[in-house]
Amino acid sequence: MSSNSSSPTRRSVLAASAAAGAVILLPTHLAAQGGARPSQPSNQGDPQMDMTKADAIRPFTFHAPQAELDDLRQRIKATKWPERETVNDETQGVQFATTQKLARYWGTDYDWRKVEARLNALPQFITNIDGLDIHFIHVRSKNPNALPLIVTHGWPGSIIEQLKIIDPLTNPTAHGASASDAFDIVIPSLPGYGFSGKPTTTGWDVPRIARTWVTLMKRLGYTRFVAAGGDWGAQVVDEMGVQAPSELLGIHTNMPGTVPADISKALNFHEPAPTGLSAEERNAWDQLDFFYKKGLGYANEMALRPQTLYGLADSPVGLAAWILDHDASSYAMIARAIDGQPEGLTPDDILDNITLYWLTNTAVSSARLYWDHGVTAKKGFFDVKGVAIPVAVSAFPSEIYTAPRSWAEKAYPKLIHYNKLPKGTHFAAWEQPQFYSEEVRAGFRPLRKPT
Repeated sequence: MSSNSSSPTRRSVLAASAAAGAVILLPTHLAAQGGARPSQPSNQGDPQMDMTKADAIRPFTFHAPQAELDDLRQRIKATKWPERETVNDETQGVQFATTQKLARYWGTDYDWRKVEARLNALPQFITNIDGLDIHFIHVRSKNPNALPLIVTHGWPGSIIEQLKIIDPLTNPTAHGASASDAFDIVIPSLPGYGFSGKPTTTGWDVPRIARTWVTLMKRLGYTRFVAAGGDWGAQVVDEMGVQAPSELLGIHTNMPGTVPADISKALNFHEPAPTGLSAEERNAWDQLDFFYKKGLGYANEMALRPQTLYGLADSPVGLAAWILDHDASSYAMIARAIDGQPEGLTPDDILDNITLYWLTNTAVSSARLYWDHGVTAKKGFFDVKGVAIPVAVSAFPSEIYTAPRSWAEKAYPKLIHYNKLPKGTHFAAWEQPQFYSEEVRAGFRPLRKPT
């Protein structure tokens, strides 16, 4: 993640590896690649739905063929299992008992149709931007003064991450909040993820995605909006803040880029911690030091050799284990949930996300984002990017690192909100939707026009 890395390969590892929103449309990218097939739409004479327009916004819903769901179950049951780990903890990876328990439920009682119905009850669309189909959920608030918000997921997440925050943000009065805190919400699928198109050329890096999101919001008619995200979404909103289009009022991040240059360099090269760190800063150092030394396996592979991951497209259990093994705190929380102690995520939540990856065959295409990012990134995931517009930061205690206020204030000269939450891991919107929704409301409140 050091900007001083000399070789492209080294830079790609360090820059990319620290991470680790009813008519039915047949999206051409799924049809061409053998994915699950929705049905064809009816335009009903609506000029905005004219499929001949290059910038048309086309309605979308999804129905997985039963044959694909049956095949999924058969593959799970036919899994060729390795032996269990030779230790009594998670230090060798996703544990045998955890994976088998999840697989048993996935192959017998799990019901994809439930989350499919939830998705299809939402307004979903696809539009082509810069030659690629972009899928998104778009839910407008009943409040005419709602603030437009685009929220971006990360890896190994998807739009599934944001489903629980849609109603709290678009309909705040139903959740104990003020009508003046309402948002219109747009939740896109990243390129190569979920129902968005899979890039067939290189170059879909974070700056390009940031520009695409601005185009999307303007295409939807928004002349002023805000943006939020975590994981890759945090990279996207930081970059949107660097590009600072006139329509963007500010950003919210739950995985901010605040690590000072000297700290980043020391972490990258496994040097001792600098002296004089406060208790908060030392905690962030310790979290990052552990992650850089023990947690980067998945990111290194995807940043350097994403095409090698053929097994993820062939084995559902292999895909599940790969997705579970993101970071230590999140895995521990997910493992407890699988073991019958849900803490924000349930086994169904977890399988909704994994099954979306499986049905869309996006394990490898999503991994390529790490490769594309590594080719062009000048800064690491957690480094200061140079955002000069208003920024709101929510620091969750079990994130990969909990950004100290001192670092946030230096990284973001226009910091308008900073708060440390009592609970939450890397998947904040998904796992702790109430905290996350409250944070987004509070963070963007200073940017609203008086009514």
